[in-house]
Parts: sequence; C-alpha cells; structure tokens
Amino acid sequence: MIFSKSAEYAIQAMVYLTSKNDPGHVMIAKIAESYNIPKQFLAKITQILSNHHLLKTVRGRKGGVKLARPASEIYLPEIIHAIDGPPPAENPCIFGLDVCTDEQPCPLHHRWGPIRDEINDMLSRESLEELADRITEKHKIMEELGLK
Repeated sequence: MIFSKSAEYAIQAMVYLTSKNDPGHVMIAKIAESYNIPKQFLAKITQILSNHHLLKTVRGRKGGVKLARPASEIYLPEIIHAIDGPPPAENPCIFGLDVCTDEQPCPLHHRWGPIRDEINDMLSRESLEELADRITEKHKIMEELGLK
C-alpha cells in the first residue's frame, strides 16, 4: 500500500457514497458495516473529509454524510492529502534512507523515480466517479461468476 489505512478507509467511504448515488445523507454506521471499518474510526475520518470540504455532514436522527460536490470533480489525491497530509516537499526514498537524491541515489532511485511519478500522475487523473464505476462493474462481474 502506498498510503495509510486511514486514506484507504476514506477512499472506500467516498466510493460507497458515489456508488449508492443517494442524494440524501448516509449513516456512517452503514458505510462502516459495508467495509468492515471500525465505526468510531470512520467517524473521525469523515470529520477530516468534512473539514476539507469533501463531505457534508449532518448530525442527528436523519443525519449522516454525503459528498460535498459531484464525484466527477473529486480526485484521489484530494482524499489522500486530506487524510495523510500534503505530499512532502522532496520525494521520499523507497528504502527510507535520509539521503536519496540524483547526486546520492539509493540502489533503486533511478527505477523508483519514474514509477513514483507515473503513480502520482495516474492518481491525479483518477476521479472518484471513474473509480466507483469500475468497482461497481467489478462487483457485477464477480456476482455473475458466483464469486461474491
């Protein structure tokens, strides 16, 4: 995994909201149950996403969460950065070394750099709507094959 478990849960929650296509608010407990995420942990994550204007939250009996804007306008780095913080000013070494630059490269520096850049580029072009559509399609295929 290239990002934290919290970011993974945030993406799962956002995908859930996108795929359900419900104009109303969805209870956090329902999302948590669907993805087997601890409810209190997901509540903290959704609060962070709300603070970053990715979700709207409503408290109370008819409360819950919903997307703050269309899924086609939300991109994965926004979600990841809301949870994990902005990317570092300098790209980190894949081995975790303190010094890993073009002048003092680690053993994988010249191979990892292009891969890292390609991953970042791919994520920046991936909208939440596109991801949710592909996940929904995968689930349909799995159900047809009797794998789910």
